[in-house]
Amino acid sequence: MREINASIPFDKKLWQHDIRASLAHVAMLADQGIVEAEDAKKIVDGLNQIAQEFEKDGVTENLDLEDIHMHVEARLSEIVGPVAGRLHTARSRNDQVATDFRLWVREAMDMADHALAALQKALVDRAEEHADTIMPGFTHLQSAQPVSLGHHLMAYYEMVRRDRSRFADARRRMNESPLGAAALAGTGFPIDRDKTASTLDFDGPTANSLDSVSDRDFALDYLMAATQCSLHLSRLAEEFVIWASQPFSFVKLPDSFSTGSSIMPQKRNPDAAELVRGHCGRIAGAMTALVITMKGLPLAYSKDMQDDKPPVFEAHDLLGLSIAAMTGMVAEVEFSGQRMRALAESGYSTATDFADWLVREAKLPFREAHHITGAVVALAEDQNCSLADLTLEQFQAIDKRIDSDVFSVLSVDASVASRSSYGGTAPDQVRVQIAKARSALGLES
Repeated sequence: MREINASIPFDKKLWQHDIRASLAHVAMLADQGIVEAEDAKKIVDGLNQIAQEFEKDGVTENLDLEDIHMHVEARLSEIVGPVAGRLHTARSRNDQVATDFRLWVREAMDMADHALAALQKALVDRAEEHADTIMPGFTHLQSAQPVSLGHHLMAYYEMVRRDRSRFADARRRMNESPLGAAALAGTGFPIDRDKTASTLDFDGPTANSLDSVSDRDFALDYLMAATQCSLHLSRLAEEFVIWASQPFSFVKLPDSFSTGSSIMPQKRNPDAAELVRGHCGRIAGAMTALVITMKGLPLAYSKDMQDDKPPVFEAHDLLGLSIAAMTGMVAEVEFSGQRMRALAESGYSTATDFADWLVREAKLPFREAHHITGAVVALAEDQNCSLADLTLEQFQAIDKRIDSDVFSVLSVDASVASRSSYGGTAPDQVRVQIAKARSALGLES
């Protein structure tokens, strides 16, 4: 029982938040006349001393004291004597842990947002550098249409923008204080929950004491936002893994984010990207673990909820590492524009441009244009050449309505420049989005 009941090995992470919430609580108790001012001062001084000790030496674990809350209270008793017991007036470990954990998760959300902003800046900087760099755009990992590398990178900027919005939404939703809900039913003491909420920078107190101590939606919101964020990081990591492979050779990974082989001296392995990809699975697993833990729990508090913290702590650590790794890779990777362009020019990536030209200039229905384009691509494949290398006579042998103006749309440069609809890959449009992003991030243009 001693082993299974103790949470101090992991909830010691909450010591700063526990002391902060206790300081807010005792100040309110003194203001309300529930605890005498002299006793409150002793408690405050004792809590500040404990904070200094923990900051210097860490938390010494004692399984008999179960959790961080009892460790703080026990040490406070050693410092100030029996008056320490007054600190627990009008509160329970149930609302205490709910408050501490909210404070920790709120801080984790702020850390994620700050790190993601740095990743966005790296993406925008590299996108601006490569707004005119042409690469193949893919569907099904098959060459589809040529695009700007800057446009490709800005796609990840948009993913990260949504990730930040999810953390921001979750933060707004969770920013209510459960302190004062006590065990489950509130308290008969004349406490001021608005005061403690304000002291702890919450928007206000929670409205239902039962929900206050049993709610872990804020932790689930964090894990779900973290999971979706890690999915995006994993997709970008997979791009770098593929692009760094010799068949692609789109990028050269920096030495600081790749490793060698123990036996093959020529290797430059994309280990950091692969670990980011792997971390995604662990973060998603952490989210699933808490979902299953909370499934079917009756109101209010159950000891199962002690297991809410390890998956959140693990996800936080993994997410922070993943964001930092991808930010570094984006900032330092070397892009091979020449190789990207060469592959963009292969694979008949301007076939859609030819079909569009038939619709626009020859006034054909798109389905007919699609059929003619297929025949032209088949001819080019048979001749082992690009569409632009076919002669006008070869085009007209397939359809007489094709004239020499068709060659104006068959280059990858013309194709990319023509995609000028809002949000398209034309370099001018890419720069429009980069300017908007710089403004949103508070960066100079």
